[in-house]
Amino acid sequence: MKSILLKRNNLILAGFVFVKFILQYLLISPAYDLQRDEYLHLDQANHPAWGYISVPPVTSWISYIIKLLGNDVFWVKFFPALFGAMTIVVVWKTIEELKGKTFALVLAATALLLSVLLRINILYQPNSFDIFFWTLVYYFIIKYINSEKSRWLYATGIAVAFGFLSKYNIAFLILGLLPAILLTKHRTTFFNKNLYFSALITFFIILPNLLWQVENHFPTIRQLQELADTQLVHVNRFDFLKDQLLFFISSLFVILAAFIALIFYKPFRKYQLFLWSYIFTIILFIFFKAKSYYAIGLYPILIAFGAVYLEEIFKSGWKKYLRPISIVLILIQSIPIFLFAMPIQGPEQIQKSLPRYKSIGLLRWEDGKDHNMPQDFADMLGWSELAKKVDDTYRKITDKENTLVYCDNYGQAGAINYYSTFKNIHAISYNADYINWIPLDKPIKNVILIKDVYDRDPLRQKEKPLFDSTSIVGKIENPYARELGTTIYLLKGAKTNINRIIAKEVVERKNH
Repeated sequence: MKSILLKRNNLILAGFVFVKFILQYLLISPAYDLQRDEYLHLDQANHPAWGYISVPPVTSWISYIIKLLGNDVFWVKFFPALFGAMTIVVVWKTIEELKGKTFALVLAATALLLSVLLRINILYQPNSFDIFFWTLVYYFIIKYINSEKSRWLYATGIAVAFGFLSKYNIAFLILGLLPAILLTKHRTTFFNKNLYFSALITFFIILPNLLWQVENHFPTIRQLQELADTQLVHVNRFDFLKDQLLFFISSLFVILAAFIALIFYKPFRKYQLFLWSYIFTIILFIFFKAKSYYAIGLYPILIAFGAVYLEEIFKSGWKKYLRPISIVLILIQSIPIFLFAMPIQGPEQIQKSLPRYKSIGLLRWEDGKDHNMPQDFADMLGWSELAKKVDDTYRKITDKENTLVYCDNYGQAGAINYYSTFKNIHAISYNADYINWIPLDKPIKNVILIKDVYDRDPLRQKEKPLFDSTSIVGKIENPYARELGTTIYLLKGAKTNINRIIAKEVVERKNH
């Protein structure tokens, strides 16, 4: 009987994984390109290193695999969907570890499937990897609590290491977890030598990245300071807390059940460190005015606890009818996720529902202002248009080998490198990681210059003395693109050593 149930549950899990992949492909309108950050991450495959200004190295490793597979959009979307599916699998295994049965498994899988993870997993960004590793770390901790076998401490250390190499955000997990352990009976773990050996393994795994940071004068710290000055300053702490409710709005009752269970349910008392860990981590996020989505990794494990507890509560009498009702409730409440949080509607359709988008905060960008499109969606428009117009210009230049494509930001450079039919175009920027990838091995005679709408020198007074001619050759015209108005200039016939000017600028910017 147990074998039959296991096979049935495995088939159900396979069904959830299949649906997960299908949804991640279906819920994106063909009106959109890739998102701004995705181009940068994909370009990292061409510049292997143990660290980057923008992200740790795991993303570049996956980008290299995508490159080997042909760099098609299918594979770009495949890997975040894969990590989203693996998050469901880890929660499934967590519930089995907590002695949950079929209803708890289905409830949790449904809650995760129809949540903010749908939105997170459509984008090729480290967030999908980050959430997976948070969940995996918590799962290994549960395995250690239940078995007290040291191998789970080592598994935890390895998961923390790869989580760190995926996104530094996992440091908040550790900072929230340590005081939580001290407040519970699990503080005895600090007397287990294997904890420190596992920490040593973690250190050696992440050491190459730490050395890269030292060698490059800690660019990530400088980036975090810039992030705090330009974006986090606009973070409203009340909005942060509100977003915590919205991320899993269709299954909020499952998370609330988890809090109740961790406080009052006797079989879960040994897991109370997860309650304290949540509290400490949220306090840290609020204190540092973190972006609200940084905390998403806290919730999959809570959904596991909540699902097992509700299975116990709904096991007999009239309450057993609440089981199918709870599943249906998640399905019904997830409809807004499909309609508003996913790019299933094209830009024109979105304009017809702007008040609704505004009412749930989806029009608010990182600058703290409301716009006419959700930021992620606006960041998925105009890129192929830009690349085509740059290609049209590049095609007409006879001296291509000595032509540089210079962009204002990493999105422009990455999109041109991704979409261009000229594989040797190598668009560059002083922005983000591109400042380390500027080729200066050939004399620059012509420049295709990409300047965004905020440029203060539309007449190119700065460049005119350096070239024989300057002219506007195109603009991004998509009215819904964040890059609307971005202008393409052609600067021909360099009169001076452009390589030397660029090299000097690179040194000054790095020093700054």
